[in-house]
This record gives sequence, C-alpha cells and structure tokens, in this order.
Amino acid sequence: MTLRHAILFAIPMLYPFAAHAAAPANVIDLDRIEVTSDKIPTTLARSPDSVTVVDGDTLRSQGATDLSGAMRLVAGVEAPADGDNGPASSVPALWGLREFDAFLLVVDGVPSGGAFNPALQALDLSNVERIEVLRGAAPVSFGATSFVGVIQVIHYAAGKAPTSAEVHAGSRGSYGVSAATTMAEGKDGGFASSLMVDANRSRFSQDRTGFDRAHVLYRTRGDVGGGTLGVDIDGSVVSQDPGSPHPREGAVLSPRFPLDANVNPADAKLNETRIQLAFDYTHDTGLGTWLTKLSLAHTDGENTRGFLRQDFADDGTTHNADGFRQNRHTDELYFDSHITTSLSSRSTLAWGVDYIYGYGAQSSDNFEYGIFPDGRNPPVSINLHTDEITSLNDRRSFAGVYGDWRFDVSDAWRIDAGLRYNHTSEHRYGQAIDNTVSPPELAVADTSNHNSSRFSGVLGTSVQLWKDGSDEVVAYANYRNTFKPAAIDFGPDVEGGILKPETARSGEFGFKGSNLGGRLQWDASAFQMHFNNLVVSTDVGGGPTLANAGSERFRGVEFETRCRLVDDLNLQASYAWHNARFLDDVQIVDDTPVQLRGKQLPLSPHHLAGLGLTYAPAEGWNGYVIGSYVGARFLDKLNTAPVGSYATVDAGIGYRRANWELRLDGTNLNDRRDPVASSEFGDESFYRLQGRSVMASLRWTLDKSAKP
Repeated sequence: MTLRHAILFAIPMLYPFAAHAAAPANVIDLDRIEVTSDKIPTTLARSPDSVTVVDGDTLRSQGATDLSGAMRLVAGVEAPADGDNGPASSVPALWGLREFDAFLLVVDGVPSGGAFNPALQALDLSNVERIEVLRGAAPVSFGATSFVGVIQVIHYAAGKAPTSAEVHAGSRGSYGVSAATTMAEGKDGGFASSLMVDANRSRFSQDRTGFDRAHVLYRTRGDVGGGTLGVDIDGSVVSQDPGSPHPREGAVLSPRFPLDANVNPADAKLNETRIQLAFDYTHDTGLGTWLTKLSLAHTDGENTRGFLRQDFADDGTTHNADGFRQNRHTDELYFDSHITTSLSSRSTLAWGVDYIYGYGAQSSDNFEYGIFPDGRNPPVSINLHTDEITSLNDRRSFAGVYGDWRFDVSDAWRIDAGLRYNHTSEHRYGQAIDNTVSPPELAVADTSNHNSSRFSGVLGTSVQLWKDGSDEVVAYANYRNTFKPAAIDFGPDVEGGILKPETARSGEFGFKGSNLGGRLQWDASAFQMHFNNLVVSTDVGGGPTLANAGSERFRGVEFETRCRLVDDLNLQASYAWHNARFLDDVQIVDDTPVQLRGKQLPLSPHHLAGLGLTYAPAEGWNGYVIGSYVGARFLDKLNTAPVGSYATVDAGIGYRRANWELRLDGTNLNDRRDPVASSEFGDESFYRLQGRSVMASLRWTLDKSAKP
C-alpha cells in the first residue's frame, strides 16, 4: 500500500475514534481564526478561498525551522530546500507550478522581494506566530505579484513575543542560537516593543555546501497623533556555500556526476546583506479606518558560481564548465494606503492605492574552467581569465488603484468582489564586453522598455450550509483574473529583452468544515487555471536563458484535514492531485520545432500527500512523525526523462517542562536524494534533496504563559 492509499484509507476511520473522545479544553473554532490574506481580515470559516493556517506552536512541536518543514502537511504545496538561490533558500510549488516567482512571499504584511523574486534566502522562522498559505492569486490585495499563492509569515507583534532563548546543534557541525524578548508591553499609552535575534550555521550532505545566517528583528508600536504607529527594523546577513545541480544526460541524471559532487570554484559563494525598514500608521476617520504602510529595503550581494556544460568532458582539464563572479544589489519600495469603510451593517469596502518599486543591478565577470565531475580539483575563480564582462540594470514598478467589497447577504451567505486597475512599467539596459580580444570590445548593448495597463479582479462567495454549535460546513467558490510582468533572474548573461507579461484566469470551488465538536477540521477544493506566457528556461545558442512559453492548463483537487484524536494527540493528512500540461507551446529540439501540446510540465507530479501524527502535551514527553509523498514526474518538457515517486520521513522527540524543552529532530530520515528543482543557470541540471540530518535543541521560555 502506498502512502497516498494509506492516507485515503485512514481518514474515514478517524470519525468514530474522535467522536467518542472526551472534549478538549482548547477546541479549535474556525469562526475564531482570523486570516489577513485580504485587505479586510476575515475568519477562516467565512473566507471564499482555500487558506491554510500553520500556527507557531505547531511549527515548534514538529521541529520545523524552514519553509520546507513548515509546508510538509499543507495540501498541494512543495517547498524543497536549495535551488539556484542557494541552500538557505527553497523552490516552492503551488497548484503544480514550480516557477521561482509564481507565488508571493509576504513577511509581516510586506511583500518580500515583491518587485523581483521572493527573498526566501533571508527568511527566518524563529519566533513566528503563524504562517498563512493562500492557494491561488491575490489580484486585488497584492496586484500583479503572484499567480498560484501567497505565503504570509507573521512574527509576534510588538510587545507580544514570549521571552525565550534556544541553542541547537546537529549533523555535520551545524549549530545555532536564537533569542526573543518583549522589551516593553506598551502599558499606560507607551510604546510596546520586541526584539528577536537569531544566528545559525547549517551544513549539508553535498560537498562544500551550507550557509551561515544572522537575523535581527525589532518591532515597536504605540499611539501617536490620534492613531497607532508601528515600526519594524529587519536585518539579515546570509553567507552561502552553494552546491551544484546534477546534470541530465539523455533520460537519466548523469552517472558521470557522483552523488554529492560539487563542481563550483573553490571560492564559490552566495553572500547577501539585507536591511528593511517598515512603517505603518492606522487611525480612524469619518470614512472608516485608514491604514498606510511604507517599506524600504536594500540588498547587497556577492556571488561566485560555476555550472557544468551539457556533454561535459571528464578529464579534469578540458574546459567543461562556465562560471561567474558577480556583484548585485537591489532596492525595494512598497507603499499601500487604504480605507476600510463600513457601508452598512452587512457591507464593507476597502479602497485605496498601492505601489511597488524595484531597482536591481548586476555586474559579472564570466569565465570558463576545467574540473573533474567529482569536483576534486576546484579552481580559484580569481586566477581564471575573464572572457566576458556583463552588466545589467532593471527598474520596474507596479501601481494600482483598487476596491475590495464584502457583502453579507445573510448570516450564512457572503459575497466578495474586488477590482483593480494596474499599471506596470519596466526599463532594462544590459551590455556585454568581449574580453577575449585585444582591446576588449562591446559585443552587446540592449535597451528595453515595457508598459502595461489592465484590470484584474476577483469574485468569490461562501455559503454556510449547516451549523450546530462549533460544527459547520461551508461551501465556497471564486474566480480570479490576474497578470504579472515576466521574471528576471539576474544571472550572468545579458537578458534578451523584456519578456511578455504572464497572464492567468482561474476558478476554484470547495467545501470546508469543522465537525465533532471542533476536533475535526477539513478543506476540500478543486481548481482550474489557464496560463499564458509562462516564463520557462530554454536553450539558446548552447546556454540556458528565459523565454515565454505559449499556454498551459493547471487542474487539480486538494484535500487537507486535522483531527484531534485525544487531548494533545493530533493527526494531520493532506492529498493533492495535480494535472499541469502544456496547451500550446513549440520547443526547438535539434533545430526542429516540436509542439508540446499535452505534455506534462517538468517536475510537476500528479500526486502529493502527507500524513503526520503529533503528540504535544503542555509538559512531559512529546513527539511527532511525518511522512511526505511526491509522485512520479518528468525532468524535461518532452516527457522523455521520467523519474519515479519518493517518500520521506521526518520525526522528533522531546521532553518539556514548564519553562524549558529538550528535543531531538530528524529530517529525511530515510535519506532520499531525488531531484526536486531545476536550475535556471545549469542547463538540464537538477538539485537533489539534501541528505539525512539530525538536530538537538534546548529551548527556554521565561514567560510561563507561553509554550516552549
């Protein structure tokens, strides 16, 4: 029996078991869980969208320290660690689409990297209060920034962080420390403030691969001028030692490239310093509550990478790899100002404007080198001749005027409607200098401009079909229409002009409920999305580059449930069936056009499932075991390179007292090393799951009202 079949078999058997258990003191009520995925906060039960909330206590009781661990039991979501942005990052996929900017990352209400790509490498889950996962686009709330979902990470509010400290150590010399404290509670009209700090070193199974990250978050909030002012200062320093993707040869991953080999130069790095300052001000007006938010972020990076070519030589001296040394920096600005107006006792309108601006620039020295496929003779990049010097700068902005309307037709029926007028603008300049001739000469100079103006919108409804106390069943449906300017990867090459904007239309319907006195929560949904101008990696002139594909269709069914079997013992399960296929796209293969109609998108499995059992009492022994299943996929667009399914097992055990906890957590305990993400830089190359790791931790919580 596969894991998927076990999950489907187990779910119906939960009902009699849970129905005869004693009612717990902390019954979960979907009508009390408020989500902020829209401009108008709503309860999870009444939301006309598929939303999952993962609370911070659950993250800590399941040993989740990164996005990959946090998303293990969220239906239809994959977030394996690593990728082109380094081992501190991840490559999330929702609704079967694994594109590095197809979803939006929001941290404490601010799109993180929203003008370009999600800033996942800087993401820190220490002292997180909860994570909200919205599947599907948010074309009104966040405009032209996402297609398949929004992942919002919410840290404890100013003055609310439990005072705590943690130390941990584990596999391959990994270790870290973190601490959080409430500096002021904001009593008697004063400012509340909190400070969170974190520093860790992580090392992985692939040779010379790991990262060091330090993070600090200061939050303060208080009354100013008749309103409430909030200020966040968020800073991080990330130093990464990148790994290498595994090249594909023919229908399989190359047997000439050993598992855990690293062919990067000896001085390879992905270093980044990021600082963000965010303000928000809320005050009441005659029109309603007025909220204004402003965020400024600056990032500096230094990168040195190298990738094997296709049909690479393996003698260790012939040039078989291309690399680059790069300086990069980006500036981000986010501004939102909206008023939430109560039109009547049953009708609310949020209306306003927002603006996202991004400026990014890179300069790269490109080189070639020879290396054994096992990486035993990595060169020092500064000793290699620079063959090409490239530079690129990109300036883009997303502006919008929007209205988001909510109308309670009755106590059981609600309608949501949103409309937004978008204007996007982008200017790009790139040049390449040929350094193989004397004197060096300008080989490429390209300037591109693109402007787009169009409407986007959403229409949704939810109907409470049945309610009895805390038990209820709700039906919901929604339609979304959105678009997004094409991604830019800031690689070492001069981009070939600005690609066409990506557009999508999607529909979703489902049912969600709370049953058995609140012990059982569940959500089942089905969706379909038509996508145009998807940005994909393709081969041009012997090297990978980004290009627009034609059209694609994404269909799926997703289900997740959480059941409290007895006090402190929870079972969670999720299953998703996805069908992501090309509708109309032509791929050039050996100089011959090939129609991809009907082909499955690469690395998009039909089946995803998860099953987890967590025992988490307030004191004493606790533990969990989580199994995750990923179905068979293809590595290529032509579907000639299949890879089989795989399952991973994570588990942990701990002992907790009133204000401390000692625990041991393990990930990928069965040591699977399957391919999980493709490289945009290494053509037909794939990052694998990192090997088994184990971590021991000791956590103190001085605030006895909070769980360790």
